[in-house]
Amino acid sequence: MASHPVIALENLRVAAVSAMSASSRGTLERPGKNVRQKAGLNRGILDAAWADFRHQLEYKTAAVGGEIIAVNPAFTSQRCSSCGHTDKGNRTTQSRFICLACGHAENADMNAAKNILAAGHAVWLERAKACGEDVRRASPARVRRAASLKQEPSEETCRA
Repeated sequence: MASHPVIALENLRVAAVSAMSASSRGTLERPGKNVRQKAGLNRGILDAAWADFRHQLEYKTAAVGGEIIAVNPAFTSQRCSSCGHTDKGNRTTQSRFICLACGHAENADMNAAKNILAAGHAVWLERAKACGEDVRRASPARVRRAASLKQEPSEETCRA
């Protein structure tokens, strides 16, 4: 089984209900658009329990000696993972990304995932350099065996 000591993800404000699941009803003077679709999206966001998932991911990753790197979500879906050009026009549809500068075409979510991974990698390397650690992946310190009791993660010695 592969070991992943570092996981990069967008630092989305999913814990705050108003951040991602605000109503789009609007007012009497200015009614909202796509209200039914937004209501369905809001239910999906809340049902997915993204905040709980992230909390469990952080807990489990720390328990095996890994770390979660939270990346600023700004422009991750508009930046080209090939050349770095950022433009709102790069994201032609919800699922399609075509760079206006270099012509790179790809699924928009895959392009954003590559940007998030690259940003997380850059943060991880800078943190490791600042701590004076070796950047290479270390081998596990203990033999893996089934534990009979739930084990809490230990505190990290070097955090930036």
